[in-house]
Amino acid sequence: MANPFAVNSPELQAGLMRLYREFFDRAEKKRRWVAADDVPWESVNREMDPAVADVVESFCIVELYLPDYIGKALPMVRSNRGWSSFHANWGYEESKHSLVLGDWLLRSRARSDEEMADLQTRVFQEEYELPEDSPVGMVIYAMAQELATFIHYRNLRVKAQERGDPALARLLALISVDERAHHAFYRAVVKLFLDMDRPGTLEQIRRVLTTFKMPAVLMHTDGSRRIKAVKELGIFDQDIFGREVVLPILTALDIKPREFRQHHTKTFAPPGN
Repeated sequence: MANPFAVNSPELQAGLMRLYREFFDRAEKKRRWVAADDVPWESVNREMDPAVADVVESFCIVELYLPDYIGKALPMVRSNRGWSSFHANWGYEESKHSLVLGDWLLRSRARSDEEMADLQTRVFQEEYELPEDSPVGMVIYAMAQELATFIHYRNLRVKAQERGDPALARLLALISVDERAHHAFYRAVVKLFLDMDRPGTLEQIRRVLTTFKMPAVLMHTDGSRRIKAVKELGIFDQDIFGREVVLPILTALDIKPREFRQHHTKTFAPPGN
């Protein structure tokens, strides 16, 4: 019997290529942006709340692990053209996020050139290990992670608006749209897997969502402090994860809560803990 999760199966090859072309064409028409031109850098707030700057730096840390995200996941899907092409495009967009977050930290004077260089050095001293060891596990994880990241950026944007920084609010809006598009792509891929093997995919979804942690931040000695700052600002916590990540995913994939819970009683692990 053929493995329904084989990345080079004809069904997945055709499905992923179709999804990638739809994603790419839509991005080219509606989502491409230029950091130098599309962010009102002249309106940066140089007296921003340090707590907000700490959260921006935390997001920057997550984005800086891009070489590991790309280098370790791409070999899993290299034989599937649509999937590997999406992953390369995803890396391009995430590199923009890293650049623009770092630009804001410097332009706002929340961080100096020396502090940013030290941050980069510390990040590259450790390698990020993927949370899943299979393509289907990774795409389910990415589906949840991209939606959770969208919510982080969306809620931080509200804080930027409240504290009077149009530049930060604008760049977070641009990033948020990208993250939402990434989530939609991954969700569509998970739907393909559900169509091919619903019981097997459901078990993977249960496992990933009930053990989910946001990537990379806890690798740093002050990771717990950074996660606490995110929670204290009301940007993301366990309740938000359940309400705005898990439930919308189950609804979009037409998975009833009882079907999700079937043969599984473990409660959700707090994100990042």
